[in-house]
Amino acid sequence: MGTAAATAVMSAGGSDAAHGGGPRVSGPNVGNRVDVVLGAQWGDEGKGKVVDLLAQDADMVCRCQGGNNAGHTVVVDSVEYDFHLLPSGIINPSVTAFIGNGVVIHLPGLFEEAEKNEKKGKGQSVVIVLGTTKKGIGPVYSAKAARSGLRICDLLSDFEEFSERYKVLAQQYKSMYPTLEIDIDGELEKLKAYVDRIKPMVQDGVYYMYEALHGRPKKILVEGANAALLDIDFGTYPFVTSSNCTVGGVCTGLGMPPQNVGEVYGVVKAYTTRVGIGAFPSEQDNEIGDLLQTRGKEVGVTTGRKRRCGWLDLVLVKYAHMINGFTALALTKLDILDVFEEIKVGVAYKVDEELVPYFPANQEVLHKVEVQYETLPGWKSDTSTARTFEELPENAQKYVRFIEDQLGVPGKSVFYSASSDHILTIAPFSNRVAGLLRSLKTWKSHGI
Repeated sequence: MGTAAATAVMSAGGSDAAHGGGPRVSGPNVGNRVDVVLGAQWGDEGKGKVVDLLAQDADMVCRCQGGNNAGHTVVVDSVEYDFHLLPSGIINPSVTAFIGNGVVIHLPGLFEEAEKNEKKGKGQSVVIVLGTTKKGIGPVYSAKAARSGLRICDLLSDFEEFSERYKVLAQQYKSMYPTLEIDIDGELEKLKAYVDRIKPMVQDGVYYMYEALHGRPKKILVEGANAALLDIDFGTYPFVTSSNCTVGGVCTGLGMPPQNVGEVYGVVKAYTTRVGIGAFPSEQDNEIGDLLQTRGKEVGVTTGRKRRCGWLDLVLVKYAHMINGFTALALTKLDILDVFEEIKVGVAYKVDEELVPYFPANQEVLHKVEVQYETLPGWKSDTSTARTFEELPENAQKYVRFIEDQLGVPGKSVFYSASSDHILTIAPFSNRVAGLLRSLKTWKSHGI
């Protein structure tokens, strides 16, 4: 939930011994590589389920950046698990769960008070209501940027010193929000009770990660929170989260060099959803959107809000790929599209009748874009029982290949059915992109 040198490390009940498979290295002394699972849209793409699959033979599963504002739901053997802060890979009893980037402690009630004053306007001419998860992530990152935050390493170092700093911080916020009520002594008592419970699970994060990268062979997996279009720097600002949830956040969140990043899985829902307000070019505020919402059970895990739904928008997914450099795609909830006669896919944007060759950064421009769609035939049959790519209906295969061709990302695809939690399939994408890349390498080697 912020930054700290100290980092929480939790064992799920087993050792962190390697399960085989050895490290992948690209040069001398690089060490173990870290595979990353990231959202390629506005979140809720199904990252938790993908992580659960990839974590089956992992030794470590890590969360970094963000906080408990990101909800991940995983269904295993008909049992539903909702995660907000812990890595969803912790379901595997053999993994070590690692929360990077520590915790910045915030004051209870601060967010609600700030939001209340924000809605009143406080004399401002423009008031932006962001529609956040109300989990206090904004104040935490504000404290981080202001360098006034209190970190886990502070809590565990000298409690008397920590208490004095907490009191100063509380008074600062009370002066900013006069109606804010904080039971300072009561909150300090709660925090003091946590010290002995937390201490055995906290280690210096940078050192711990370095040892994991350069020790014996390990399979290390990073579970991203939120998604590319919610990144504080590259998302649809200001309707974003407070952290960097693109691939750069892996390095800053875990304190590791970029050379140790291995596979980068971009998780793409077969259509598009968004929680809260903000521009949504491919949104279907009609019976199509209602059908996607109902079939996909599109309700936020953390907020309980219905998700807005629309057709797959490959303009924004390409943008996410530009930032993250996906080496593989994970396509989820394909079966939600089983009932459609035809399916549209956004492939370009126009503004004032002119094509825009990039994803607009400005929200006002993004609200004005006209999405250019390709219309593909539906398959009108059940895909929830498909276990391989070849078992998908022909038109469903064409849909997947269309996405692959448009994005140009070779590698694996992960299919999972929203309606059958026990169906989770890894299948290779069609070999056409991989073959094309091999051809390009051949042409380059011949100077073509």
